[in-house]
Amino acid sequence: MTLEKNLKERIKELTCLYEVSSIIVNNDYKEVDKTLYSIALSLRKSFQYSKNTIVEIKAEKLHLITSALPHKSVFIESIITIFNEPKGYIKVHYSTDKFEKKDFLKEEKKLLKNVAINVGDLLERVAIRENEAVIKRKMEHADRLSILGEITAGIAHELNTPLANILGFAELLKGKEPNSTQANKDLDKIINSAIFSREVVKKLMFFACEMPQNFTKTDIVPVIKEAINLLDATFKKNELTCKTTLPKGEILLKADTIQLTQVIFNLVLNAIYFSPKNGLIEITLEETSKKIILKISDEGSGIEPENVQKIFQPFFTTKTVGDGSGLGLSVVHGIIKSHRGTIDYQANNPTGALFIITFPKQ
Repeated sequence: MTLEKNLKERIKELTCLYEVSSIIVNNDYKEVDKTLYSIALSLRKSFQYSKNTIVEIKAEKLHLITSALPHKSVFIESIITIFNEPKGYIKVHYSTDKFEKKDFLKEEKKLLKNVAINVGDLLERVAIRENEAVIKRKMEHADRLSILGEITAGIAHELNTPLANILGFAELLKGKEPNSTQANKDLDKIINSAIFSREVVKKLMFFACEMPQNFTKTDIVPVIKEAINLLDATFKKNELTCKTTLPKGEILLKADTIQLTQVIFNLVLNAIYFSPKNGLIEITLEETSKKIILKISDEGSGIEPENVQKIFQPFFTTKTVGDGSGLGLSVVHGIIKSHRGTIDYQANNPTGALFIITFPKQ
């Protein structure tokens, strides 16, 4: 290669590094695929035989190629590392019809390595931003739920006294009326409505963590088994299969067993409601050195992305009118929070909902 040609190649390589740096600086973190494609095009221009150069970038879920790969190719490769772990590669290909491995210049291999380092740095920053966004959303969600909890507790306390008065006076009047009269039947309606309202207030207090709790260290495996056994008839009625994966030994947790049963009931009944006929509901209990993890999944329609942030708010429901008060998941959230645990939703694969409950081991 002549001195002039050599100089031109070096200028192309330096230009590529400058362009890659500029592309990364002006990167839109929401369109990383476009950024990587621009880097690939810039890299292609910098190679000696640019018209025959094919650049391939693969990093985690992203995979792009500047043009169709030939049936057989020779290539050089540089690994993309993200947080010191190999997560992809950049390859530069030539067709074997015209080229051999020796047609790649030593400087081109160095250039490819530098570009791979820059791409790795970019993807690290993308990962950090995504993680920060997730943490921010969770904090905002927790703040909203905390405020809702305080408001809900206040409402529940305010409603308790008038409800008790309505129920007490209605029962007093009912005792003075003959059984067969219309007034007696109307009083029954008042009593039943007051009892229903009292149960709603109880659920609100569960959500706000205002209910008294009885924490004891107990083996939760039989608690889960008993809850599932009680729902056996419901599974059969809805033509559903329930698969449980539970450890053979004890899983000890300091918990209120009645409230834990209520958590399982609420989540499984929700899974039953949204499951198609012949669907599968899975319940899995796992233990690590620091955590106890309970997973409940179904094969229903899942939760729409725009509703995920609302599902633990009281009175939010996607059930048809009359089928739900929208308090089930908010009660579940309140109970789990009072046990120092967390509950997260994930889309089940390929379809449905997956709830993951995590309790710290005391």
